[in-house]
Amino acid sequence: MGGRIRKATHAQGAGESGLGKLIELHAVNSAGDMLITIALASTVFFSVPTGEARGRVALYLLVTMAPFALLAPVIGPLLDRVPHGRRTAMAMAMLARAVLAWTMASSVANAGLELYPAALGVLVASKAYGVVRSAVVPRLLPHRVTLVKANSRVTLAGLVATAVAAPLGGLLHMIGPGWPLYGAFGIFVLGTVLAFSLPHKVDSAKGEERAHMVDLHKRDTGAATLKKRRAPGLRNVGSSVLNALQANSSLRALSGFLTLFMAFLLREHPIGGLSAPVSLGVVVVSAGLGNAFGTALGSWLKSRAPEAIITTVLALALGATIAAAIWYSTVTVALVAATAGLAQALAKLSLDALIQRDVPEEVRTSAFARSETALQMAWVVGGAIGIMLPLNGELGLGVAAGLVALGFVTTVRGLLLAGRRGTPHPRTV
Repeated sequence: MGGRIRKATHAQGAGESGLGKLIELHAVNSAGDMLITIALASTVFFSVPTGEARGRVALYLLVTMAPFALLAPVIGPLLDRVPHGRRTAMAMAMLARAVLAWTMASSVANAGLELYPAALGVLVASKAYGVVRSAVVPRLLPHRVTLVKANSRVTLAGLVATAVAAPLGGLLHMIGPGWPLYGAFGIFVLGTVLAFSLPHKVDSAKGEERAHMVDLHKRDTGAATLKKRRAPGLRNVGSSVLNALQANSSLRALSGFLTLFMAFLLREHPIGGLSAPVSLGVVVVSAGLGNAFGTALGSWLKSRAPEAIITTVLALALGATIAAAIWYSTVTVALVAATAGLAQALAKLSLDALIQRDVPEEVRTSAFARSETALQMAWVVGGAIGIMLPLNGELGLGVAAGLVALGFVTTVRGLLLAGRRGTPHPRTV
């Protein structure tokens, strides 16, 4: 089995370039995150009545995400200061989560307030790993493998690892509420070791600077132009990246909304005469299958127009949410979950490809940090809206359609115009 996994991860030159080791590292990372998610969900959400669970989830979002909103802007500049230590940064992100998982294991049963600072630390470390991983992919790109395909292979490995870790986490939880966290501790220790096995070339980052998320195609006059001329190391990211980020934010808000709204709705009002656990299972499986299909599809696409991909999945998500709001049923809810999973996967792969294609290497790490922060906060905004709404399926999916429509209206024109301008760096696409 190990030999077959190694053969799959090292295919198409990924073994020689080092991408295969990154794929394996990301699989370990995803498995560890899943075990932590199972431990927290079983305590914060499933172990109490719906009303109390909504309060706990709201408290979790407030206590963890409010400090994260303040700390997140620091992640990018901090990583920019250690560009020659990416392997160390990834290893430290793994080790930090290992220590925090061990710490939470003793307090997860009563879900006290001491659990939330540790959960915040896990979130920050996870995002720091994600930023560095995204910046590392172009350095390990095999010849004749596109950025979208490489990102898809990394993401797909994470999804497979998540699917394997989920039942393992369930079995560990049957032993005790803290055991999934002990399992996460062991997995992240393994990830710490694997991070140092990456090729030394991932640490090379000569001349990197910080990125500013402003539009390259907007004209600047007066003092702003003079300021930019005096800071040649600071470059803009371009309209393609900005529009793609806004579109991804609407899809991430949709994901956060559906995750929390549907979770609470289906506990109280199962669909199609099914039980609450089966209803939740239908939505979760549909979303997982959609995400996996989107990731696999991304690995086959020779994406010379990421803007067109993002526009297409936005339209699909908008159509699915409108249909489900009008004809609320088991089929339409499953369709929305699958479409949201597929759209989020393809849109994120396209955004990563645009950043890796259009943003200069010296500011790429900072650009990834800022984009990851924006997407995380968009998920929280969507989730917060889902918590506050009354538990009415038609109303909720109507609001979901509104979130996607907002992203569609504000970005589709810019995405199409940017796509017509062509790709600045065709070799990497």
